[in-house]
Amino acid sequence: MWFFHFLTALLFTLHVGALPFEDNRLVNRDGPGHGGGGGVVGAVNDALDAGGSLTSAVITDSGLDSALNALPPAKQHTRRFGISYSPYGDDSACRTQEQVNHDMDKLKHYSFVRIYGVDCDQTKKVVNAARQRGLRVFAGVYDLQNFPASLDPIIQAAAGDWSTFHTISIGNELVNRGEASPAQIVNAVNTARTRLRAAGYHGPVVTVDTFNRLLDHPELCHVSDYCAANCHPFFDATQPAANAGVYVRDQARKISAAAGGKRTVITEAGWPKRGDANGKAVPSFGNHQRAIMALTHVYRDNPGDLVLFSAFNEKWKKDSPGTFHAEKWWGIESR
Repeated sequence: MWFFHFLTALLFTLHVGALPFEDNRLVNRDGPGHGGGGGVVGAVNDALDAGGSLTSAVITDSGLDSALNALPPAKQHTRRFGISYSPYGDDSACRTQEQVNHDMDKLKHYSFVRIYGVDCDQTKKVVNAARQRGLRVFAGVYDLQNFPASLDPIIQAAAGDWSTFHTISIGNELVNRGEASPAQIVNAVNTARTRLRAAGYHGPVVTVDTFNRLLDHPELCHVSDYCAANCHPFFDATQPAANAGVYVRDQARKISAAAGGKRTVITEAGWPKRGDANGKAVPSFGNHQRAIMALTHVYRDNPGDLVLFSAFNEKWKKDSPGTFHAEKWWGIESR
């Protein structure tokens, strides 16, 4: 309870007011950034590094909004959760090595960075920057269009030193998008594992898909070295932001049960700051904070099983009614 009492005392001292309640409206405002390792994630990291724990009261108490406002800035050395990252500018241009270095400076308090493909020479750029900052890289092949040749940029980026690599994924939501069958994915993962082992990589090889597709097709888990699931409670209209952590944890448990007890890593989970409401799931800066706090609380004892989505707002993405015009606004840090 020490962390909750600390927050209560700090609130009394600073007279920090609660965030306004957000109802089911379009909320088109962005809050202050979390750059430099601050914000909710950093504060949770600091509490964990100090040997403490976060109580459920921090998540469920009516003073949550004020507690969020009172969280102290993070230290740069904290290393806990994973974070997803895309190396594109607002205009979709590839970010340069210097720009990627700048981005990794903002992300070095995370444990590892997840990237999705090999375009823009991103594997080499991110690996170069990560090695200098003590980060690990969850690399990937986005689709099967140029597979298995698309493994070559990953092998070349390693240059014989695989110590920086956390995981290598083959495909992101390909079954969910109807771009590949489960059987095709199984074959691709096996092919990739054989080729990567021959190149000296002995870490995890997985395929990433949505949690419901993994439940439908447990063979995607069986072929992977662990189950790798994207899970966004925002797209379930029954889920408020404060329940994000419990929702994601429950889906992960279902996936593991369907796969015979295999470990499940959530490879994407977050909440948008802008967009249209989806029932009880309302995008706003305050709800973004609530969801991230709920996620990091639930995964406080196994932070390596959670990849937060996403590092920065992704303004290069296209708005879509199907995703509630929220695609651009999931960023946790600020550039």
